[in-house]
Formats: sequence, C-alpha cells, structure tokens
Amino acid sequence: MKKQIFTTLIILISAYSLRAQVKSENLFYMTDSPESFESFRNNAAQISIVCPQVFLISKEGVISGTVDHRVLEIAKANNVKVMPLIVNSGFNSVLLHNIVSNPEARKRAIAMMVLYAHQFGLDGWQFDLEGVNIEDRDNFTSFFKETAEALHHENLQLSAALVHTIENVGGTTAYLSFLYEDWRAGYSFKDLAEAGDFISIMTYDEHTHRTTPGPVAGVDWMERIVKYLLAEGVPPEKLSLGIPDYSVHWFTDYTEEKGGFSNGKQIGYSTVQYLLGKNDAKQIWNDKAGCNYAVWDNDGVYEYVYIEDAQSLKPKLDILKKYKLRGISVWVLGSEDPAFWNTLAKETKRK
Repeated sequence: MKKQIFTTLIILISAYSLRAQVKSENLFYMTDSPESFESFRNNAAQISIVCPQVFLISKEGVISGTVDHRVLEIAKANNVKVMPLIVNSGFNSVLLHNIVSNPEARKRAIAMMVLYAHQFGLDGWQFDLEGVNIEDRDNFTSFFKETAEALHHENLQLSAALVHTIENVGGTTAYLSFLYEDWRAGYSFKDLAEAGDFISIMTYDEHTHRTTPGPVAGVDWMERIVKYLLAEGVPPEKLSLGIPDYSVHWFTDYTEEKGGFSNGKQIGYSTVQYLLGKNDAKQIWNDKAGCNYAVWDNDGVYEYVYIEDAQSLKPKLDILKKYKLRGISVWVLGSEDPAFWNTLAKETKRK
C-alpha cells in the first residue's frame, strides 16, 4: 500500500512539473569572448537559437565578420539554430541613416547576408540595428521587408532585436523624449513582426548609466511593454521576451573631460558576488521589481547594484507563460548566475 501511495505521489509530482513547464524558443546572444563561448558549449542543450554578435555593417551596406567554427559545430550537434546579429557599429544613428536611406546599400547588404548564410550554413539573421531616428522609420521598415523577402526565398529566417517602448508618445521628461525620437519611434513593431519570423523585444535597460539606479528590467515594467506591443497588433507567437542575465553597478566616476559623474556599468554574476563580498553588502529582494539589489557606503558615497539571477528569472518567465509568448531572448551568454540554467529547465521546455 505504501509503495502504491509513493508511486502515485511521484506520478502527480511529475505531472505537475510538466504542467508548470512552458514550451519556449530559447534564444541566447553571445559575444566573441571566452566566457560567452564556454557558456554556450556547456548549455547548448537548453538553447533553441544562438545569435553571435560578430557581424558589422558599413554605411555602404558592406557586411563583415565571421562565425567561430566551433560555435557552428556545437550548434549542429545540439540542434541549435544559428542566426548572427547584424550590428551598426556603436549603434551610430548617422551610420544607420546612411544605410537605410540608400537603396544600393540595402541591396548590397541583403546579397551579402544570403552569401554568408550559405557559406557558414546559417539558419538566418537578426537585425540589431539600434539608434533608429523617427525620420528613418519608413526606410528601416522597407529595408527589413526587402531582407525578409530575399531570405525567405532562400528558406532562411529573419528577426529583429528592437528597443522597448511602452507608449506612442514623447513621455513626461526631456530624457524620455530623446529616447522616443532617437531610439524607439523608428520601429514599426506590427509591420516588422508581420514581415519577419519574429521580433525580440529588448525588455531590459529600464535603468542604465544615463538614469538613476534602478532595476535592469523590473517585471511590472516588462509587462507594460508586452501589453503595449500586443495591443499594437504584434501576435504573441511572434514576440520573444528579452531577458537580461547581467546586473548593473552604479558608482561615482571621473574623467578630465566630464569631471565627476554618476556611472552605471553592466557586470556579470561573478562580479556581483565579488562586490557584495568586498563591501560586506547584503542582498535585499524588491518584490515590485522582481529582483534583488544591494547598496553600500563607499567613503561617504552610496553605490548600488541591481542584480539579475536565478531568483529574478522566475517572475520574468511567468510573463512568458501568462501571455503565451513565442519564447525568450537572453543577453548575454557568460554573464549569468550558474543557477539560471536550473530555473530555466524547471520552467521551460526548449522548442
């Protein structure tokens, strides 16, 4: 009898575990660094798509870069799609304007994307073209549509990493107006989602070196972004939820050019642990933001760190489940809490 009860409990626990999981297309970004490579090699079985940040585009539409052959080999062995990023260096808005407003540059870039895809055996590309001014909205959309048509003809995928937005207005401050005109309003989210295979919305960098200290991606703020995009007509099955695995450290800084100023720097989980230990700082959970943070006194000036870890991942994945989104897009391999992967495996099943 006891054995039957025990068996029944195991079955019930297993069934609950399966119900708790959600199928997710787990996209991860990687840089050309030892930390990023090792993380990919160790965790490829949980990754659906890898997007190496290794290709740049010039103002003439010339694409340059390469993919580490080891990344291609690991991806193939683990059934991981490879979709490198196309990046405008420094997210330079003038450079991007020159590209999208020049039909010949667009045509040249598309042709090179097709050639590189066949050369490396890629599954497609993701645009990571940031700093799109409001005046370049139509040209950017046209470039994306032209690229999608050409890549689809070759059985390749196209997606875009897009800067977040929560409303189609300038906002309440000069800072928000700047973000709107130079970073957010250049994207026609619905049109891009329709033309491409999916969009990765960068639901992170809520607070940066430009702002006061705060969450990298508060869950309440992330949910506002998702609700806005769905209301704009982006289908949930084409929306990949951006998730940060890096933290941000705010501290006082100085240069001869700028003088003294407050700075914020992205850091990995190992650096977070180093700073907490060095400063004898304790983590504090912020329920509204869904993350831990810490603050300490550095010779009379407070420093802050807002922490992304396995604990903060769970409420973000709850948003994925709640709105039945396509999956997640995580920046960046090599920065994560080692326990991140256990939480991901518990909450999601790789598509």
